[in-house]
Amino acid sequence: MREGIFIRLLGAVTATQGSQPIDLGPARQRAALAILASAAARPVPMDQVVAGIWGERAPRHAEQSVYTYIAGLRRAFEPHRGRREPSRVLAGSSAGYVLCLEPGQVDTLWFAERVGEAHRAQHAGDDRLALHLLDQSLDMWRGTALSGLPGPFAEAERARLEDRRLAAIERRAEALLRLGRHQEATDELRDLTRRHPLRELVRELLMTALLRSGRRAEALEVYEEGRLLLAEELGLSPGEGLRRCHEMVLRADTSAQGPEAPAPESGTPARGPETPGPRTDISVEAEAHTLVPHQLPRPLTEFVGRVRETLRLKERLAPWDESPPGPLVIISGPPGVGKSALAAHVSHLAKDRFPDGQLYVNCRGATPELPALTALDVLGRFLRGLGVPAQSVPADLDEAAAMWRSRLHSRRVLALLDDAADLRQIRPLLAVPFGSALLVTSRESMSWGEDAYQLELARMSQAEATTMLAKLAGAGRMAAETEETARLVRLCEGLPLALRIAGARLASRPDWSVAGLTARLSDERRRLHELSAGDLAVRSSLSASHTALERGPRPVDRLAAHALALLGRLHVPEVTAEATGALLAVPLPEAEAALERLVDAHLIDRSGPARYQLHDLVRLFASELSPAGDREALIRALSYYAASARLASHVSDPHRMQLARPVDAAPHSMTTPEEARAWLYEEETVLSAAALQALNSSDDTIAGLGVNLAFGLKWHQARAYRVAETLQLNTLALQVSERLGDEASALLAHDHIANSLRMTGRTDEAVAHLQAELTLAGRLGDTFGEMRALGNLAGACNSGERYEEALPWAERQLALARRIDARVGMRFALLSMGSAHLGAGRPENALAPLREGLADAQEAGDTHHEAQLHIALGEACLGMDDPEHALPHFLKGHDLITVDGYRIGLLRCLIGMSRTYRMLSDPDRALACVSEAVAAGGGLGHARWERRLRDEQAAVQEARGSAPVHRV
Repeated sequence: MREGIFIRLLGAVTATQGSQPIDLGPARQRAALAILASAAARPVPMDQVVAGIWGERAPRHAEQSVYTYIAGLRRAFEPHRGRREPSRVLAGSSAGYVLCLEPGQVDTLWFAERVGEAHRAQHAGDDRLALHLLDQSLDMWRGTALSGLPGPFAEAERARLEDRRLAAIERRAEALLRLGRHQEATDELRDLTRRHPLRELVRELLMTALLRSGRRAEALEVYEEGRLLLAEELGLSPGEGLRRCHEMVLRADTSAQGPEAPAPESGTPARGPETPGPRTDISVEAEAHTLVPHQLPRPLTEFVGRVRETLRLKERLAPWDESPPGPLVIISGPPGVGKSALAAHVSHLAKDRFPDGQLYVNCRGATPELPALTALDVLGRFLRGLGVPAQSVPADLDEAAAMWRSRLHSRRVLALLDDAADLRQIRPLLAVPFGSALLVTSRESMSWGEDAYQLELARMSQAEATTMLAKLAGAGRMAAETEETARLVRLCEGLPLALRIAGARLASRPDWSVAGLTARLSDERRRLHELSAGDLAVRSSLSASHTALERGPRPVDRLAAHALALLGRLHVPEVTAEATGALLAVPLPEAEAALERLVDAHLIDRSGPARYQLHDLVRLFASELSPAGDREALIRALSYYAASARLASHVSDPHRMQLARPVDAAPHSMTTPEEARAWLYEEETVLSAAALQALNSSDDTIAGLGVNLAFGLKWHQARAYRVAETLQLNTLALQVSERLGDEASALLAHDHIANSLRMTGRTDEAVAHLQAELTLAGRLGDTFGEMRALGNLAGACNSGERYEEALPWAERQLALARRIDARVGMRFALLSMGSAHLGAGRPENALAPLREGLADAQEAGDTHHEAQLHIALGEACLGMDDPEHALPHFLKGHDLITVDGYRIGLLRCLIGMSRTYRMLSDPDRALACVSEAVAAGGGLGHARWERRLRDEQAAVQEARGSAPVHRV
């Protein structure tokens, strides 16, 4: 029931029914709900849901995943709904999915309504009512909107809602000012200005509140801070509104007698002390000669981009309200991402706020062949930089740290610690007094209390990277080859180090084209070699990080280094801790710790919950390493994948014969068909990549595992209609099997190749492979294989619309299946016989074999064949002009095939349902069915079903007297 349901998006995504929470499932399922809830009562098309969750990089199974999410949400909202009962909360329509809730049942829509009412109240002059409504709306917020949700929709909606929230706060401040509550508005606006220093309307309101409170000088100060910030960070002048407000404040001085000297007010921000306090570590005479160091490295003259990062860092080091800086600011990120350049850039922007000096040290945390500095080394350098004689620097670490704190007392010093190895290296320096700040760069992620701010520096955006190349090699060259420039950025992966090297190489070779350089970088064997110029090299930067781990003091460091080397041997797009455990031959917790250590060192990234990936440049570097036992490690990982794929195939449908051989490896644990299918969809690109790598290996053991893995994927690929992948893997599997003299595997490869060929309309080629399978089965004495080949010959002829040829093959399969008591073969033969009669125009002859097959499938619990037989029986009823009896077969088939996930079967069923509803004079339901067929993938590239879907669309159009919503 939809009554009592309330969905919250203004914070973590939750839902309740009455007072009871609703379990909304995993993050992407909640993301789907957020998309639908934001458009409550309006249809949202499938492609919009997919784009909102995944964006342009949607996986091939995205739509199938959305079906799963919708089913999960329907179960969550209506746990007691009958199987055939339509959902009253989450309905499907020809235009998409509709969340059938009122706006008042979704907090974002309720928020928008209240804000709109407040806006109307303000226009009517009722500021008290507006303030009450705005307070109600803002009270709905429980944190960051859509917290924890992935995907482009969540990211864009989060930004939109935050902007709406800020606008509501601004309206509230306007109401307070009109009501004469200036001090209350001032306090809130100061905090808002600190958190959003570039929002000009907030400054206008704060200046107005200060002026009306008699604090004109502070109002002018707020303007000047904003003017400087806009000029320094964005190169802009204040907007018209802020300038008018400034003029208003200036006109408020009616004395015109001289400079204003207002009395101090309690609301004025406290300034730091202007004179140093007492010292205890050195004499007064030495104090008088204290040096003011200026050690910052020169910033890059061609520094580009990083505007947001610069603003965030500068706000921590030089707050706009002149409050003390954050004592510890950390920039972390992968090798070559530009941490040092950004730190130098920001340090120079903030240095005026540190008049007592700026210190710098390279901690050598990842300098090849040089030991990292110790904490005592760093303290010694800083103390000497502050004027402490070398002989007076304590040799004891604790004493040196105490002297460091004393020297900084009541002073404002910025210390830049570049390339810190880890937190241990710099821990004794961290407790600096307020007023001074440490800016640290490191390849390691660090965690240090509430006073620390850490910025994880990501790779450059396409626009930033292109600008960098243009500055280095000339804007004209980049503009002349825009596509190749974009490709060059992708090959450099947005890493400033790689981009700087590429730009330097182009600059030093004016005769080179951008296309010429990208061609050189496209060769993976030479890419790291090409990305070097002078003493700059991507390889050496990555090597330094790996070496630091390899020589690390903790076992997890060394295990992580070994893991990176072995991951370079495994050519898959991402890994889990379980797969890495097989690779390393260590328990799961140790593998997870090693991966997380690599994440902290920014050598791999998290690609999802408990999933990890190597960027291409890191992968190329890792592939150059030569770890001990790499062959055995690869065999272990491939064995894990093969064993897991085989188990998942069996658990997802125990009625299908498993074609892959058992493997001596511990598989991924799964117990239900839903778990198994979800795992296969999640891992299919990884499994296909692993199989492809193994099948291309010259090592017989590894290649054999590739064959096994390809066979383990067979039933999943058939369900998901992965025709091209099946053909590619099994063509290689056939070559490997023939090379190894494994005729039993060659027989199966012929079978799988034939199935792919028949699905793409290449019937003659499919029949040739099946004849080869039949010959091999006879030579090997494989009666079951012979029976299977006969059935697939019938299936190939039916797919090729050669129905009279199909019937004898099906009859031969049925006879052999009965002789060897292979019930699954009997069911397939009966289905093929019925399909042949149907195709030949004899629907009445199809009923008997189809009903016999259906009874056997129901008795055996074989839902896959049961669904197909129901659909075929529905088609037979339609062939006899009996839509009333056809409809129950199609509805049952639809229920079963949706759970099974068999995409071509679902298409066939939806077309049959559309025909049925047309014959029952219900063209609107027919339209819904044919629209769902299009949304589920259309004809899937299958010529026969593409044609049938187009014909059915035209028939629905004619029945409705209007154009259909979708066209194939």
